[in-house]
Formats: sequence, structure tokens, C-alpha cells
Amino acid sequence: MKPGQGISPPYLLGLYEKSMPGALSLRQKLGEAKNAGFDYLELSIDETDEKLARLSWKEDELGILRRSMAEEGVPIRSICLSAHRRFPLGDPDSAVQRRSLKIMEDAIALAVRLGVRIIQIAGYDVYYKPPDEQSRAVFADNLEICASMAAREGVILAFETMETPFMDTVEKAMRWVRRFPSPYLQVYPDIGNITNAALLYGSPVSADLEQGAGHIAALHLKETKPGVYREVPYGAGHVDFTAAAKTAFRLGVRLFVGEFWYTGAENWRETLGENSRFLRRALDAGLSPGNS
Repeated sequence: MKPGQGISPPYLLGLYEKSMPGALSLRQKLGEAKNAGFDYLELSIDETDEKLARLSWKEDELGILRRSMAEEGVPIRSICLSAHRRFPLGDPDSAVQRRSLKIMEDAIALAVRLGVRIIQIAGYDVYYKPPDEQSRAVFADNLEICASMAAREGVILAFETMETPFMDTVEKAMRWVRRFPSPYLQVYPDIGNITNAALLYGSPVSADLEQGAGHIAALHLKETKPGVYREVPYGAGHVDFTAAAKTAFRLGVRLFVGEFWYTGAENWRETLGENSRFLRRALDAGLSPGNS
């Protein structure tokens, strides 16, 4: 029997929270994810004040959310922590560094309180400032601190492969994982971003994924086009989701998240269902014996 066979289901498909209107409550988002055929929700902690406020949730607010997960039958299994765009770990300003570390500490604490095991972290040293040797060195120092925080609490931090040269491939992310080896510092690739990077560098997507063998915690399923990294409808870009799924399953990956955005369309519920079915077809095809 192959790994993943004999258990139901052989993989879980999560949904990125920002695929739905922001006006919905988290309980409503959990219900919509379930209705569309997703197994769990990925919570967003982005750079906005609204999302950053989640890091200060009190116990009563967390209790309501935990009850919502139980009653809707849909858990939050991962957090997408993109707040470090605004407060990056590699910023030369010491005040920004302190805020970035506090954000990480609070995000890890939130994960513990919600039972979340994986926090996807952004593969940037800086975002709104030009990167340089100093930002890279500061990032390294603060990443080591973050890895220790995560290890202490038993929460996995996993790098997202981004759209900038600092960390746009699994191979580059793995350089940092090997520099600070820890069971709690891993990789969470964005298949759309690494597909674009494969064009830039002339290397196969599968070969880049294989660079992370044994260290890929989950996979973001996002569509892209050459040079276009966001808001590309599934099937309208160049990502080979079935091939990516085949490689990911062979590497032991069993957690996947559909990453797409609500852009104001009235038929967003229909889009959720269509995207769920599209991604499951690709994942099932990648898991089928003919693709083993």
C-alpha cells in the first residue's frame, strides 16, 4: 500500500481566507469553505491594521472562533502571515525589527491557542525598501530568533516562495532552512510563483520542488502567467497543477491550499465551488496510479 492509501481522505484541500468577501465573519467564511468543498481554512494575518489586530484577540474572541470551527466542522489549519511585508525581519530600523519579532511571537501564540500547526512566512528580507547585504544579515539574525520561538512552541514556520529574487524558488528557501536546521523551519511553496521562476531560470518546476524533499509542509495552489503573479483564474495561466501534485505527493506532501482572491464579483460563491472542483481534479489526477 502506498503512503496515503487506506485513509480517508488521502490529502486535505484548504481555502485561503481572502478568496471571500472581507465583510463576512470568520464563522461565515468557515461555512462557505465547507459548502464549496474545502476541508479547512487558512487564516490571513496581513499587513493591514484590521488583520494585525487579530494578534491581540482576547480569550472570549478566541473561544467564539474555536466554537465556530467545531460547529461548522471546518478547522483553521494554517496561517498565512504576510504582515512582514510592512514590518520585515530584515529592516535596518531597529524599531521595525522589534515590531517584526513581536508579530512573529504573537502569531505563534495565536497558532498555539487555535491549534494551528503551520504558519506560512514570507520569503522577503525587506519588501518596500531596496534589499542589500545589511538587510540580508539582519534577516538572518532575526530568522534564527524566530526559529527558536517556533521550536519552543512546536509550531512550524514555513517559507513561501515569493515573486522577488530573494526567495522565488524552493532551492533558495532551502538555503535558509539548512542554515538554521530545525524541525520547525520548513518550506511552503507557491506553485504559481515557482512556475514563473522556472521560466526565468530555465529549470523544471518538478526539479525545484525536489530540492525541498523532506521539508515541504504544504503547497499553495495558485495560478500565474509569465510575469503575472496574482488574480489569474485557474486554467487561464500556465501552471501544470497535475504535474505539481504528482511531484508533491511523491515527496510526501498531503496539505494543499487554494490561493486566490475575492475581487468584488457577485458570483464569488460559484467561483469557490468551481475552483474547489478544478483543484481536486488536478490533485486526484496527480494521486492516481497512472501518475505514480
